[in-house]
Amino acid sequence: MALIGAGAIVLGSTVASAGAAVAEEDGAQARISLTGDVETLNPFLSVLSTSDSILMYQYEPLVAWAAEDNSEYPAIAESWEANADATEWTFHLEPDALWSDGEPIVADDVIWTIEAIQDNDALKMAKGSLVENIASIEAPDELTVVMTMENPQAPNPGADLPIVPSHVWAALDDPAAYENDADTVGSGPFIITESSKTSGVTMKANPHYRHGEAKIDSLVWVPYKSSDAAVQALKTGEVDLVDGLTIAQFDSLDGVDGITTISAKGNSFSALAINPGAKDIDGNDLGDGNPVLQDKVVRQAIVRAIDNETLRAKILQGLGDPGTGTVPPRYPTFHWNIAPEELPLAYDPDEANRMLDEAGYERGADGVRLDKSGNPIDLRIMGRSSSSNSQQAADFIGPWLEEIGIKTTVSMLSDAQVNDESVLGRYDMYFTGWGMGPDPDFMMSINLCSSRPDADGSGATSESNWCDPAFDELYAQQHSETDPEKRAALILEMQQLKYDAAVNNVMFFDARFQAYRSDRFTDAQLQPAEGGVLLRQNGPWGVYSLTPVAGTGDETAADGGAAGWWIAGGIGAVILLGGGILLSRRRSQAGDRE
Repeated sequence: MALIGAGAIVLGSTVASAGAAVAEEDGAQARISLTGDVETLNPFLSVLSTSDSILMYQYEPLVAWAAEDNSEYPAIAESWEANADATEWTFHLEPDALWSDGEPIVADDVIWTIEAIQDNDALKMAKGSLVENIASIEAPDELTVVMTMENPQAPNPGADLPIVPSHVWAALDDPAAYENDADTVGSGPFIITESSKTSGVTMKANPHYRHGEAKIDSLVWVPYKSSDAAVQALKTGEVDLVDGLTIAQFDSLDGVDGITTISAKGNSFSALAINPGAKDIDGNDLGDGNPVLQDKVVRQAIVRAIDNETLRAKILQGLGDPGTGTVPPRYPTFHWNIAPEELPLAYDPDEANRMLDEAGYERGADGVRLDKSGNPIDLRIMGRSSSSNSQQAADFIGPWLEEIGIKTTVSMLSDAQVNDESVLGRYDMYFTGWGMGPDPDFMMSINLCSSRPDADGSGATSESNWCDPAFDELYAQQHSETDPEKRAALILEMQQLKYDAAVNNVMFFDARFQAYRSDRFTDAQLQPAEGGVLLRQNGPWGVYSLTPVAGTGDETAADGGAAGWWIAGGIGAVILLGGGILLSRRRSQAGDRE
């Protein structure tokens, strides 16, 4: 098997400017609204999608995902190949590539990043599972990295893992304590220069970025307390790009002069997680989940009582896609394509009641069912205060569960609080969501028994606080299966096994609603090129491609509207930048907790 990152000529798709306006003096600065919490800017620790969305612009993996079609594409490595049984992967770094401070990008940077995660449990939280199968890593020369795997590995081990500059990180006393929030060094198109909770995060264009310096000088992530405030800021021109719009907000922006709206299928799902009895990595009880949820019958009855299609109709007005397994339809090879009514735990409150009756959960005089100790079943539902979808879903789910005799109490917390409480198993149910890249390996890996956290919440990250040896066995098989069809079948089986466990009710696969000031910027590269998104991509292409509008008419800054040709030295790829990066051969990305 060989995957070589070179040789193709591809034309990308851009969103044209909806108008032209006189550029302001700060027209080379793009401002993105930030409504979620940034829990850390340390790439080894970041699991929230808001943080990962920022870090994605600074740190690159060896292998990226192309804007055109989410195929594998050269990043720090210009080419790569695997041996016949996928036990050895070799990566050839791009010659003359530099970090943002002018230091060369070399094999030692890759080796330090991987070995740091392997040797330091505190650095395993975000990406630990990506390096577990690497038995050894060496550099025959400064531009070549050879990874020898413990077992054959079908997923490209160079994808999804951000590489950091060893000359910066190796000098730190404690890399896990590094805030990485000012005067930083990276290889991506933008670099963090300063950060605060009040003013947000400021990034500057990397003058040494391998594809050429961005056409905007700086990027500012501006915090807002609500998405309504962010929408108003977009209308008044205080920000330029907004993500995570509701349907009503999206409709309110449609047709507004100077603003272009984008509606696309997302790479994420929204779900209700159900605590199956969380345990830490040593198998000890973790958190305070209601013991009744350790009974799979109860969890399955809860899933059967929730009408996911009504949630999709009410919250997304029928957009997005029906919830099934874990992998969204955007990645059809691994998607569990089944009609909602054919799902094994399809909506059926009568069957949910029958299941609970048969399992011996009797109703009290008030209609609330009693657990096996005679206590009323009263479950907590936790959601994010920054998400109107969470509150909307809770408004429906509470009454539905009352119909099967389960009482609920709802609380809405900050993103960071939800993350902390869920990692430590301090919940009964909570609204969650994950985004993922084109290969589902990482998303599957965070369901392994080995992904359970330490007792204090450090260490690895588990998606659902769930552990099943049968799932672990299937994961190992798919991880080593080099036959694409056989591997896809195994991943489908894994999704069905997790679905049956009823630990994560996927309500729907998200539609993504975004908007930007097209009177200030043009040439916005979508991913994928056909019907894709501008923000929350599996790469930096959308923001990197932005070209400030200058003057009047159709005139644009920096190279004019046609942009020009760029020839990628050393890999034989020809890339057209007329609206962003137009990519050749094949982050998440790793799964990003929403």
